Amino acid sequence: MNTALKITAFTAGLATVFGASYGIGHATGGSSDDAARPSAAHAGHESGSPSPSSPAARGKAEPLPGGLQISDRGYTLSLDDPYETAGARTDLRFRILGADGEPVTSYRTEHGKELHLIVAPRDLSTFQHLHPTRAADGTWSASAALPAAGEYRVFADFTPAGASQNLTLGADLHAAGALRPSPPAVTGRTVTADGYRVTLTGDLTPGRATRLTLAVTKNGKPVTDLQPYLGSYGHLVALRAGDLAYLHVHPDGEPGDGRTPSGPDIAFTTTAPSRGTYRLFLDFRHGGTVRTAAFTLSATGTAPAAGPSTPSSAAPSPEHGGAHKH
Repeated sequence: MNTALKITAFTAGLATVFGASYGIGHATGGSSDDAARPSAAHAGHESGSPSPSSPAARGKAEPLPGGLQISDRGYTLSLDDPYETAGARTDLRFRILGADGEPVTSYRTEHGKELHLIVAPRDLSTFQHLHPTRAADGTWSASAALPAAGEYRVFADFTPAGASQNLTLGADLHAAGALRPSPPAVTGRTVTADGYRVTLTGDLTPGRATRLTLAVTKNGKPVTDLQPYLGSYGHLVALRAGDLAYLHVHPDGEPGDGRTPSGPDIAFTTTAPSRGTYRLFLDFRHGGTVRTAAFTLSATGTAPAAGPSTPSSAAPSPEHGGAHKH
């Protein structure tokens, strides 16, 4: 991926945002769903009377954002070797294991690929969106750059064949070397990527679906001939600083639908699960090359209360089933 922000902002934010769930070593020894999800007994007030808007009052736990768990719904992300050396490219090899412990070898195609791989350090200073290749035995491999020492997070975004929902599993990758941690980069509403200027409008509100629009210009002129990338005119990844929660972001429209222009605006809808700082990474293609623009955005406000008959807007609708649809 050719992008000026790949080393500066994108990956660093990823690492800080999605680092709460720590999968060290092989994924087969990772966290279980039961350990990661809050129990109903602890969801309410200490007095034992749960809040009307708490998961316990609604009778079910809120779904966790993607990427926080190394195992979910019977599937496990297993890195062959989670220990690497910084400063050189490395061949990442991994498998998705099913409930029977065997590698998964059949997937649904999403956005033109069977599996999307995101690699970012916990300080979110860089970002890589990779498309690994799969061998017949279910082993995936991809060449990745680890430019600096530190703790990285690897996200596998996929849908097994026959499954109704998309999954995003996360595992930790350790790069040895001299570590110089830094906080997520501070950006304004306009950033530069390889000579392109990208301007973000819209805000993140906890618990509510919001619209984000990113406008692309070059040399002061709107770019109106963006090229499709992964089924849309842009691909947006959002990560929550502090635990690296992976947000599913949905584009508004798609190339060839008769209503979505090829720039300069690229619109998305997403839901921030909580207050906090988020890193947003936009991949877009122009002139045959994919560029990445990275933003740091805060979600402020209070998440809306959701009663038993009023589901939270943060929860996936039955139509989408939580799937990562772009």
